[in-house]
Amino acid sequence: METRKQVIYMEDKANGENRFKEIFKIIFKGIELLTLIFMIVIFAFPFIWMISTSLKTTQEAIMIPPTIIPSEMMIENYIKAWSSGPFFRYLGNSLFITMSILVLQFVVMIPAAYAFSKFKFKGNKFLFGIILTGLMVPPQITFLPVYKMMSNLGLINTYIPLILPFITSSFGIFLLRQNFMQIPNEIIDAAKLDNSTDFKIMWKIMLPMAKPAMITFGLFSFIYHWNNYFWPLVMSNTDLVRTLPIGVAMLKDSEGIVNWNVVMAGNVMLTAPILIIYIFLNKQIKKAFAYSGIK
Repeated sequence: METRKQVIYMEDKANGENRFKEIFKIIFKGIELLTLIFMIVIFAFPFIWMISTSLKTTQEAIMIPPTIIPSEMMIENYIKAWSSGPFFRYLGNSLFITMSILVLQFVVMIPAAYAFSKFKFKGNKFLFGIILTGLMVPPQITFLPVYKMMSNLGLINTYIPLILPFITSSFGIFLLRQNFMQIPNEIIDAAKLDNSTDFKIMWKIMLPMAKPAMITFGLFSFIYHWNNYFWPLVMSNTDLVRTLPIGVAMLKDSEGIVNWNVVMAGNVMLTAPILIIYIFLNKQIKKAFAYSGIK
């Protein structure tokens, strides 16, 4: 009889522990879900507010308390923002400058990353360390000597000072090097046995296997240079080479007053290409960081 009571007691205790674990899991999942919703709201709200304001009237845009859903959809704000200046010129400049930088960055950093990852030469680690120091130096520190040099050469208000200082990237070399190092050397040795040159190995073997990292860096670089406001502002003072961020910033002074609905419409046009590109490439970005081991 005592043994049966002990068995029943042990079963009840085990059932109680299981119920406690289930309740704890439900509470934990609930907290996790609430935290996720909170984070989504924090990151998504600025975009929601930007789009909402871009569709409001001037009076509603500055109304207190503010509203989220516009009482009247003012699509005219986008037309007004686009026609307030040579926005087509700004858009063309942004596309040309950003894509030129991307192409030149890949041309420079792919051979550099391949050399640092697969070649053993004297000073390899020292030179790579120097490259990594570039991650610690913001362009705001170097703009003065660069500006003076470009001014002495008569290159201000041209595309050259907007492109040339960015044709390489320390972060890009680091990211690609880490991905190239994941590729077994046996694959490269086998290719060399087939009389493949380093150039062919780099373009035919290494790059296809590092495609996620290439896409990730391309997106990061595109976002940075597409949104870059400081450097084009310093290196240009005419609409000939001005970019879209400067054009959007000028909307605040286009009529002497700040029409926030028109300004937000310009910001929507500025950020729309980035959001569209990210939607299509977010899986490649996740794959790149998972493959390279970057957490």
